[in-house]
Amino acid sequence: MDKPTSLIKKAKDVVIGQARNLYDVNIFHSLSLIAFFAWVGLGADGLSSSCYGPAEAYITLKSHTPLALIVGLATVVTIFIISTSYSQIIELFPSGGGGYLVASKLLSPGAGMVAGCALLIDYILTITVSVASGSDAIFSLLPLEWQGMKMSFAIFILILLTIMNLRGVKDSIVPLVPIFILFLVTHAFIIIYGLTVHITDFPAVAASFKADSAATINQLGFMGALLLILKSYSMGAGTYTGIEAVSNGVSILREPRVKTAKATMRYMSVSLAVVVMGLMLTYLLFNVHPVEGKTLNAVLLERATFGWPASTVSIFIFATLFAEAALLFVAAQTGFLGGPKVLANMAHDRWFPSRFSAMSDRLVTQNGILIMGMGALAIMLLSGGSVQLLVVLYSINVFITFVLSQLGMVRHWWNERRKRHSWKRKIFVNGTGLILCLFILISMVVIKFNDGGWVTLTVTGALILMSLGTRKHYKNTAVLLRRLNALVVAVEQEMKLPAPSLTPAFDPKGKTAIVFVSGYNGMGLHTLMNIVRFFGNTFRNFVFIQVGLIDSGNFKGVEEIDRLETKCSTDVERYAAYMRRQGCYAEGLWAVGVDVIEESEKLALEAAKRFPSPVFFGGQLVFPNDSLTNRLFHNYTVFSLQKTLYKHGLLFVILPIKV
Repeated sequence: MDKPTSLIKKAKDVVIGQARNLYDVNIFHSLSLIAFFAWVGLGADGLSSSCYGPAEAYITLKSHTPLALIVGLATVVTIFIISTSYSQIIELFPSGGGGYLVASKLLSPGAGMVAGCALLIDYILTITVSVASGSDAIFSLLPLEWQGMKMSFAIFILILLTIMNLRGVKDSIVPLVPIFILFLVTHAFIIIYGLTVHITDFPAVAASFKADSAATINQLGFMGALLLILKSYSMGAGTYTGIEAVSNGVSILREPRVKTAKATMRYMSVSLAVVVMGLMLTYLLFNVHPVEGKTLNAVLLERATFGWPASTVSIFIFATLFAEAALLFVAAQTGFLGGPKVLANMAHDRWFPSRFSAMSDRLVTQNGILIMGMGALAIMLLSGGSVQLLVVLYSINVFITFVLSQLGMVRHWWNERRKRHSWKRKIFVNGTGLILCLFILISMVVIKFNDGGWVTLTVTGALILMSLGTRKHYKNTAVLLRRLNALVVAVEQEMKLPAPSLTPAFDPKGKTAIVFVSGYNGMGLHTLMNIVRFFGNTFRNFVFIQVGLIDSGNFKGVEEIDRLETKCSTDVERYAAYMRRQGCYAEGLWAVGVDVIEESEKLALEAAKRFPSPVFFGGQLVFPNDSLTNRLFHNYTVFSLQKTLYKHGLLFVILPIKV
């Protein structure tokens, strides 16, 4: 039976990587990201949107393209306003402050849940639209008869990205750095080249802008011209997605995290603003117009390289479009980095099953990554990989989160107005961000509702209802568990009485009860009392085993691990102290890790060697009504542990604890 397990483990080590050492003093440093790597992993989503965001805005203007100057400038201003407002969020939430946490703490848990659900759907769509767009770009460079393989290629990329993220954050980002740099170099070159060769045309562009503005106002009226500009501005809203990812991903950044996060935000906002405005200007200077079957950026490249040597043109266009396609794949990283983090935070607050906060031995939130990958795969198959449909679905949810985050910050600065002298400046930044984001959200819902926007809102609404149901279940369970805690009070009262002067000695001829506990609580004490009740004085030695689970909530630094170790040590000693008062020898064993079964097995085998005639015990909650919901929301670790110890020939007794 051990051979298949060994083969599976070896395959896992090859594909995903070997387990990380929690006691490596450099583990947090080695896993964290410097600002540059964070810019690659978290900023690629924003930069990749320049492949379609500016183009959508430009095309919406139709024959009034000189107005793109106003739209471009408005977009740049919006980028800096949103990024500055999120920098303030980073300062206020130095351990990580995505939309979920900000709305939960500054508005209400319910508002945070809505923001979190919207963000989860957005992250899944980020992965899907990025991979689908990248696949379109790649296959636009290939012969037409290869188009039938596009969906298979997209699915392959999704699976590959999922595996890379299961290996770890840095492992998934480092291989993508050359792609990111290639994108920056090629796009910076074409923008600088376009501006340089047309530097003498700037007066003509200014004159055209003035003339077209007057003509547009005469043709459409002032309000009509304003609405056209606002529509174009709204259609380019995909440009701003990804900005939130930095504040949500602070926990994976290198210390000092706030400084690293703010540097990452600067890199992201400046690079995005330069690329967006640069593309808008070069569209105008080269008089670019849509061509069927080609992206606007592809048309721009053809016009800009007209007259170059044929071989140079082919190489440059291929390299630039390949960089765009590849960066879209890199942009999927935003979903894989941010989505599991949001899911884990919500699981900690019981909006989702707690298993989504668990970490693998590679120290990543494995379940969250798998959910992101599977969700993106499902949407890819259901949408047929249609980028046009996916972009419609994609653009709305992130602004729900933006609005709630900015509203929370505005409320915070207003409440702090008597404590901070700088509150007016800070509330102005977040207030401006709130107004802009609210305007874009309303515009997107109105414009894109019938084109598929309703699908996004419906799916998000369904996820919200699911979260409410999960929270209600955990609340009901908490009420049931309170009944068990009455025993804790009784034991604590007994522990205040004078203790026996002699400490019971280890009885080498006596039987040993080895009890698995999950903290000092009513369930553990009920398990212990049931052992005494059912077996009387059979056991003279007691050993208590506890494993501290390292999850995304406490994997924040060496200090958190130390606190978890201290808690485990204290908990098992409290059980042991109680049994010593009863005249039995008792001690505790503990460990911390990411896999409760694996760590428990190690401690159990150690105890079995040291103590005679061991019998292992574990308690299992028995709910009034057994259901699929109970099995989904609660772990049944004790059964897995029993099966594991049975393989070693060890006796394991499960004691039911009714609630």
